[in-house]
Amino acid sequence: MVAFPSKEYKTVPNTLVIQSHRSPLPYSWLSDCLESVRCWCMSNDFRYRFLGDELFDQVPADLLEKLAHQKVIAADLARLKVLQEALHDGFETAVWLDADFLIFDPDRFVLAEGPYAVGREAWVQHDRQGKLKVYKKVRNAFLMFRQGNGFLDFYIETAERLLRRNTGGMPPQFIGPKFLTALHNTCQLPVMEWAGALSPLVIKDVIQAGGEALRLFVEHSPAPIGGANLCMSSCDREAVSGAEMGQLVGLLTRRAAIRPETSAVS
Repeated sequence: MVAFPSKEYKTVPNTLVIQSHRSPLPYSWLSDCLESVRCWCMSNDFRYRFLGDELFDQVPADLLEKLAHQKVIAADLARLKVLQEALHDGFETAVWLDADFLIFDPDRFVLAEGPYAVGREAWVQHDRQGKLKVYKKVRNAFLMFRQGNGFLDFYIETAERLLRRNTGGMPPQFIGPKFLTALHNTCQLPVMEWAGALSPLVIKDVIQAGGEALRLFVEHSPAPIGGANLCMSSCDREAVSGAEMGQLVGLLTRRAAIRPETSAVS
């Protein structure tokens, strides 16, 4: 049983929410995602900050050079550095949300209690035998850190050390979901279960108002989600079309995708 924060905990004073993306936005539906986060911030009296390429300003020069052709990895480190800076600047809570994160149920999307939290991933895809399988991990599309947390400094120091010592190839999720999931499997990181992620198969099932991928997603999601990382890379590799993603955003924003009693999405 996942315990949701009390309503009294909903408005966290002195909170900064940070997002970033290059300009111009590559897909029109991203504007709706960004607007959903800005509206959520306004309703909770949170500060909001949007960054462009200045996101990378605090990445050490040697690592920025090493990661010149792997900007996804550089961005995974950069988000940690700007969150750390926010806490050093005196914010009580610092939150990161990817630009392709849609908050479609703001009443449910309440910041978790505790010193820090990461997001959930219940990724549904076909395995090598063609059967649907759920890969349950954690994700850095949502990150939250509060003053006095004991994890962020460790995460940054370890990520920088791994990046400097690595002399071979690095997958895009090297210090992001792969590293966080390895840690989670060992020590059970705090997870904000209602901050999810949708795979292409789940997205298509939401649009179609049902399907086996969506059923598995619901079954393996510990709590109904109030927001989701829509994974822009699904559009980049043409697993989901821009039109389908726009349709999904419209459905979720209206909360009319499927009935709440049958889905963790609505």
